[in-house]
Amino acid sequence: MEQYVIKGGNPLVGDVEICGAKNAALGILAASVMSDESVIIENLPDVSDINILIKAMQSIGVVVEHIDRHTVKINSSMISSTTVDSVYIKKIRASYYMLGALLGKYRKAEVALPGGCNIGSRPIDQHTKGFKALGADVRISHGHISTQADRLVGNHIYLDVVTVGATINIMMAAALAEGKTTIENAAKEPHVVDVANFLNSMGANIKGAGTDVIRIRGVEKFHGTTYSIIPDQIEAGTFMFAAAITKGDVMIKNIIPKHLESISAKLIEMGCQIEEFDESLRVVASKRLSHTQVKTLPYPGFPTDMQPQIVTTLAICEGMSIVTESIFENRFRYVDELTKMGAKIKVEGNSAIIEGVSKLTSSSLSAPDLRAGAALVLAALATEGISTVDDVVYIERGYEDFPEKLRSLGALIEKVSSEQEITKFKFKVG
Repeated sequence: MEQYVIKGGNPLVGDVEICGAKNAALGILAASVMSDESVIIENLPDVSDINILIKAMQSIGVVVEHIDRHTVKINSSMISSTTVDSVYIKKIRASYYMLGALLGKYRKAEVALPGGCNIGSRPIDQHTKGFKALGADVRISHGHISTQADRLVGNHIYLDVVTVGATINIMMAAALAEGKTTIENAAKEPHVVDVANFLNSMGANIKGAGTDVIRIRGVEKFHGTTYSIIPDQIEAGTFMFAAAITKGDVMIKNIIPKHLESISAKLIEMGCQIEEFDESLRVVASKRLSHTQVKTLPYPGFPTDMQPQIVTTLAICEGMSIVTESIFENRFRYVDELTKMGAKIKVEGNSAIIEGVSKLTSSSLSAPDLRAGAALVLAALATEGISTVDDVVYIERGYEDFPEKLRSLGALIEKVSSEQEITKFKFKVG
């Protein structure tokens, strides 16, 4: 089993380049099948979630040509099936984006129910509500969700809860429906805006993405396009906290600072210095940081995907902090791993009460999900000893070259697959 072995204690210093946004890329890849002309997607992150979705697309006849590591050319004119039932698709949550894309283009779709990280219930009732409002029949049986319509007709859709997945899925289907669709209480996340911009670049007529009301006028068909994905706000935020927790000085490049405002605000509150530039941001932590209160919220609030990273950092900050999770109910499973390292964290309902300690101790850790896995790596970087993190397959779902990027900042970290390699690492780092 592959794991990371880490010797902590080094402040991270230097520059790091951020990849394209995984969550935007998943929606954009799915949406690319809606055109019969060739589509080129640039700044695509090379992570397992993306590669799984590409394999699932290829399984129904989509032709995907890798121009380079971060650029693909996609042609969907020869799709042979609207049923996506490959072994791959069940592994990722974003499989449901194929529903909206194929329903919009072919008026029918069937997809195996999605997997992904076990961080709590993520119902698809708002997706089905939206499809039905557009005139589709939706059925769930035998682990599959299928949807079909004689015709799709625009409608007024009010989402009961703010949901990124349903906003993107409905937007895709409505973009090729007849007439006008209005989505109210829509998600405002940067990746919703990026998917809308991508659809518009193929000929869609979508206005209001980034606000809570999105208006869509359906068009008959899409043409080809070349499109570059936005930088990954969560990868950038993770490296911001990596600088903070190790008392480092890191310049984070290829970002949109506006997308990181809620993260920057909390780090400044905790005592970090942050310097903003047009497409980069510098985080400096020269002293022990202090406590704060955080509640995760839909964008532009503090992201749920950054919750494990801030809890881990607050574990060694001065004073008492409270972090409240309002998006997913099962997102504190990693706390047991931190307590093994000496953290004093008590979970009560949907809040974690954190009493800061002066330092954490090294330990053998297991990543329970993608973002918590990255947070445990940060915890290991902040200790003096040698730690291991198992189940790195979760981390690699959303972070490209994570150990390599950390090493470029001075971290002592290796990916290993045997006790012999761990022993070799220990000998090398002393």
